[in-house]
Amino acid sequence: MNEIKCPKCGEQFTIDEAGYAMILRQVRDREFQREVQTRTDDAVRLAQAEKDRQIDALQAQLDSQKQRLTAEKQTGIQLAGAEKDRVIEQLRAQLREERQNKEMALLQAEAERDREISALTEKLSAAETEKQLAVREAVSSLEAKQYERQRQIDGLNAQMEKMQTEFDLQLQKRDSEQQLLLRQKDEQIEFYRDLKTRMSTKMVGETLEQHCQNEFNRLRTTAFPRAYFEKDNDAGSGTKGDFVFKDFSEDGTEFISIMFEMKNEMDETATKHKNEDFFKKLDKDRTEKKCQYAVLVSLLEADSELYNAGIVDVSYRYPRMYVIRPQFFLPLISLLRNAAMESLSYRTQLEQVRQQNLDVERFSDQLREFK
Repeated sequence: MNEIKCPKCGEQFTIDEAGYAMILRQVRDREFQREVQTRTDDAVRLAQAEKDRQIDALQAQLDSQKQRLTAEKQTGIQLAGAEKDRVIEQLRAQLREERQNKEMALLQAEAERDREISALTEKLSAAETEKQLAVREAVSSLEAKQYERQRQIDGLNAQMEKMQTEFDLQLQKRDSEQQLLLRQKDEQIEFYRDLKTRMSTKMVGETLEQHCQNEFNRLRTTAFPRAYFEKDNDAGSGTKGDFVFKDFSEDGTEFISIMFEMKNEMDETATKHKNEDFFKKLDKDRTEKKCQYAVLVSLLEADSELYNAGIVDVSYRYPRMYVIRPQFFLPLISLLRNAAMESLSYRTQLEQVRQQNLDVERFSDQLREFK
């Protein structure tokens, strides 16, 4: 099979050996016949033109002789019949000579045409050989490119299979991890359910406090290295909260403080409390302990869509007060802490600007005193 590229559109198509040989033979025969016909037509045209020119010249000479004879006859000079025949014979001899010359020229033109045809035949044969060599080289180059392209395609397919295998393994691993987390969560839920059925009311509350303290201590060294989070043991005002959180900047400046109250309740408790029942006491504890925020960590009203949705801002009842579920304990601390740190940065910048203004004012006063 042979592949041929169209010189105009660049499209490649494949033909068998017989079709390829027939195309080459047609191209060679047509080109050869066209060239021979062109050369023959040119030679015949040139010979005919030369013949016509010579005939026109002889005709002009004959006309000139006739005019001369006519003129001699008109002037009274009479030639003898022998002289007249001699002149006519001479003209006929000249005409025969001219015809021979034209025939000779035509023969020479035909010989030249044969030589040119032979030369064109040799050139066509050489061109045919070069064309075949070029076709072979093009076919070889095309086969090499196809082999290289196939090799690249095989490599890409292998990479895709490898990536697909890795993706499937990662997907299986992720599914396994998710199933493991679900099992662990179910076990944890079952553990807490069982724990709540076996604990007293006081133990339930202490368990929630212990849970929050453990969660905070787990991240204390990494997320809160300078923070204070301890039980509120100061009952000088008659009441106290559960935990107090404070955090400090690198220079020891306190930039945030939170009063925490943890409330839990067993399902079997006869008297069901609401979160609002503890807002007033929590606000009082926050005010007396001079904390910026008050947070109630509550498991009360377990079916409430409001408290189950996430962090609930109840500052419309008491300033800077929030109610959260235990899972939002650390996120809320992080949110309030980050906001306070930004506020501290702004306060520091304002303090620097104020100090700069004071320095400028003192300098102005000293300058006036100096003047």
